[in-house]
Amino acid sequence: MSTPAVENDALEKAGSATEALYLTRDTYFPANPDDKIARLKSESDLALNLLDSIPPEQRKLLTQRARYEYLRGKILDVLPEYKREAEDHLSKAVKLNPSLADAWLCLGNCIWKKGDLSSAKNCFTLALSKGPNKQILCQLSMLERKMAQGADNQAELVDESIKHAKEAIALDVKDGNSWYNLGNACLTSFFVTGAWDHAKLLQSLKAYQNAEKDERMKSNPDLYFNCATVNKYLENYEMALTGFEAAALKDPGLNATEEVQKIVNLLDKLDNLLQGHARSKRLASLASSLAVVNLNSSYKRATVNLLSEGLNKAVAVVGKVLFFIKHENVAPLYYLACDPDQVCFVLSVYGIQYDSIKEGDLITLLDPLYRQVEFSWKEKFYQFKSFRVDFKEQLLVNGKALTPHQAVRTSIHAQHKP
Repeated sequence: MSTPAVENDALEKAGSATEALYLTRDTYFPANPDDKIARLKSESDLALNLLDSIPPEQRKLLTQRARYEYLRGKILDVLPEYKREAEDHLSKAVKLNPSLADAWLCLGNCIWKKGDLSSAKNCFTLALSKGPNKQILCQLSMLERKMAQGADNQAELVDESIKHAKEAIALDVKDGNSWYNLGNACLTSFFVTGAWDHAKLLQSLKAYQNAEKDERMKSNPDLYFNCATVNKYLENYEMALTGFEAAALKDPGLNATEEVQKIVNLLDKLDNLLQGHARSKRLASLASSLAVVNLNSSYKRATVNLLSEGLNKAVAVVGKVLFFIKHENVAPLYYLACDPDQVCFVLSVYGIQYDSIKEGDLITLLDPLYRQVEFSWKEKFYQFKSFRVDFKEQLLVNGKALTPHQAVRTSIHAQHKP
């Protein structure tokens, strides 16, 4: 005759095997994804065997039956596709013990896989009614971002996602996964609101940097990929390249190597154009036409070489657009331009229609945000002067402000995982 201690010990062993199974899911990223599926199937079979070794008479207590059903459902749900059998066991677990928050969490994840997002949300909300839980808050935050895709109230749902992400952090400020989730929420907000709000990118980057302080997050390739995505849009090219390369090493299944190549292609194109136009004879005649441009008296005229790095308040820089630079991402729009001193620079513009600025146009940058880009990558040195325009109000084209219909909230979706 077995004792409750022996029965609980058997359930504890099955619980440990389930934790190990999910650790494999979250940290094992072989070059061939099929190898991961095979390993998960093998480990899940071992965990199920442990559960099957517990005779029915040894799990008569309500709490034991609930835990048994919960573990069985969780093991069956480890693979990416939805399994009805997993949902059935998890549903039994919450009926047997409605206070089992982890079972509600797993049931919500399982139902999410079959596309029933509102029922999944109900599971997470019920789980939270049992008490605050950082894991459940993070899952709810993720789900709200998924629900936002294509919804009429997209921005509202993403704001809810950010709110729940912050609530998870408030429960444990050192938890890297909660910070990572907030970073994802802020990055999604950047895309949903039109890929122009610099502040959202900075909030996302800060959250990812906090996530990196947690040693457990070092095995998460998506953290490196998403942080690199933020750095790409912040035009921190070297950090973006380093991050995408690290993500590719951790999970070859991500398209991080392609992201590295896209950035290198852009940088090489910028470098070639800058070198070509720096030696161009037509540069002098183009630059000379800029001297006669009239400016609003509230702005002080300056050329590129007189600027300080960062924001230059109450300053205006006039330039001539030499070239529209095609590249492989939707945003920003890149241009090569020159100032009256024949100094060439790169201009990146967010939030406007692609045909709002054309080659040959006269541009006036108001309160310009200026950077000197200098770094080496794979033994090639990149060096150029760069301006970033986030709002149409920071730019005049041929002396005129851009009209509202020339503004755009770029329709792009985050490539990062939710």
